[in-house]
Amino acid sequence: MKGIHLKKGKEIPVKRFHPWIFSGAIYKHEGQPKDGDEVKVFDYQQNVIAIGHFYNGSIAVKIFSFQDQEIDYNFWEQKIANALALRNSLPFENTNCYRLLHGEGDGFPGLIIDFYNGVAVLQAHTIGMHLLKETVSKALQKVYGKNLIAIYDKSAETLPKNYATTIQNAYIFGKASVPHAVLENGVTFLINWETGQKTGFFLDQRDNRSLLQKYSKGKTVLNAFCYSGGFSAYALLAGARHVHSVDSSAKAIALAEANIAANIKANTNYPISLAEANIAANIDKKIKGTSQCFNEDVMDFLKKTEVEYEVMILDPPAYAKSFDARHRALQAYKRLNIEGLKKLKPGGILFTFSCSQVVDRDLFYNTIVAAGIEAGRQIRVLHHLSQGADHPVNFYHPEGNYLKGLVLYVD
Repeated sequence: MKGIHLKKGKEIPVKRFHPWIFSGAIYKHEGQPKDGDEVKVFDYQQNVIAIGHFYNGSIAVKIFSFQDQEIDYNFWEQKIANALALRNSLPFENTNCYRLLHGEGDGFPGLIIDFYNGVAVLQAHTIGMHLLKETVSKALQKVYGKNLIAIYDKSAETLPKNYATTIQNAYIFGKASVPHAVLENGVTFLINWETGQKTGFFLDQRDNRSLLQKYSKGKTVLNAFCYSGGFSAYALLAGARHVHSVDSSAKAIALAEANIAANIKANTNYPISLAEANIAANIDKKIKGTSQCFNEDVMDFLKKTEVEYEVMILDPPAYAKSFDARHRALQAYKRLNIEGLKKLKPGGILFTFSCSQVVDRDLFYNTIVAAGIEAGRQIRVLHHLSQGADHPVNFYHPEGNYLKGLVLYVD
């Protein structure tokens, strides 16, 4: 195995179990490691203190073991089995989709795997993890047995470009047709990992979607950046009076409409019939129906809509993927929330989120405070939100706590 040697003092974060080694911490390389190679990490006294994958970039090594040990098939199978045991211990109800591997949170830096009712969708963010895909596939088949239908590799969009051009998204075990139906807290969703965003669905919002239901009954709801309509379906099933779903992607709107329709068919206790929806639309001319989807830019929609909503979800994509973009991202979050606050009725509820890893909780909170001041609204915090328990955060890698959310009561 090749190796890298650290400068004196640079071993301290590793001994504190942080799984990243930055290029500036390296004193010398041993054996000319290439992108994706497994490397041993040596401190300045020549002791092996970790093993990880090498990459010729700012983060030079992502660590998957803090011991000098043999890295073989059994090593990876045991880690996957441990990850599955954790998910099996979580209090899921009427749910057959979840995140199985969450990067550093499960000791697989650079790899996520989402499980959708028998189908595992793999997405590698490092070359080293992608080179392990066959080993991971074999281990998944072992730990799931007959409960595994297929494994789909969707890494072409997430790997470094020079490597990504050499691969294609494809099944590496079995095959399954899309869209593929899953249940989340008893709510039906149709998942398309082949053409959808990320792995096909945003599983990290499960608990927050469930919380939304407690605030939605009888309310007029706006789900902005709706993607496949996750929050919309939950709100409708909770008895929301009207739900508007907005996204700039036509594909996303089609998915949202399909998921809303799937729940009308799947749930016999759906709170309002389509005939009743048409009657409601005629009573309130500003609302076009119980559920309506808009293929529009969210900011444009907020500026022109005349509707005042009682519940609003603002869940934009990551505005910043690097520290260089952080200032612009904060300004974008501020502008978005100002417009959203303007369209909330007094006594309204705002669910607002950031999934930008480089925007920490304090920065996000202070940005929303600034938006509230500029919008001139009195606001109280009801909940601080994060990702679900199937997206665990490595205790020593706080960067993994990427999803930040607030539930606000707006006077």
